[in-house]
Amino acid sequence: MKQLAPVQIFTWLGLFCMWMFFGLTTSYHIFDASGSGDPRFALGQEWGGNAFAVYSIVTFAIAFLLPKLAAATSRRTVHMIALICGGLGLLSVYVIHDKWVLLLTMVGVGIAWASILSMPYAILSGALPAARMGVYMGIFNFFIVIPEIIASLFFGRIIRGIFGENNPIAPLYVVMAGGAFMLIAAALVLRVRDVADLDVPEKEVLAADSHEPLIPPLTAQPVPSTGLIDKQ
Repeated sequence: MKQLAPVQIFTWLGLFCMWMFFGLTTSYHIFDASGSGDPRFALGQEWGGNAFAVYSIVTFAIAFLLPKLAAATSRRTVHMIALICGGLGLLSVYVIHDKWVLLLTMVGVGIAWASILSMPYAILSGALPAARMGVYMGIFNFFIVIPEIIASLFFGRIIRGIFGENNPIAPLYVVMAGGAFMLIAAALVLRVRDVADLDVPEKEVLAADSHEPLIPPLTAQPVPSTGLIDKQ
């Protein structure tokens, strides 16, 4: 879990950059809107919604291929490549000025989203004892909430501090920052060791957490574990 935590944090920082600012980027960068009162602003917002629909369709299609790709390579490799696709997709918005070409960036994002929804959990579940799976998965989701809190509290202040109030180029650079966050997450995947790659017997996975008792006594609430992956 410790190895996957920074991957999740940077991944979700990238996603929040995209979700919060892609529509504005479409309005100002693609449709050249002069402000929120410009009719082109609304057109850009609508087209941003179309772009998100494209990545949802791509996610649906790619999700069926991920298990086969993971079996042929590894879950780590699939997730790393998927995050690279997402990061490059967001960074490429900088050089795009056509609304139709913009939709192609969402292919990369859709590939990344399909993997984000599955591969980290698959990697983590392989290193957890079944009796404690639910608790650890809940703790793991903290690393989605933490980036959301960071984005909500600080992104607006940072953007105003760097670009000033109502700067039309700011959304584009935030979306690109989201792409950079995804590439950082992809690099951090290299630090993750997957039990499936290590070919560790299940009994050893279970034994890795056996030193940690349930507390208080007779309760099903475990102490957070470092697990097998962190010991190696």
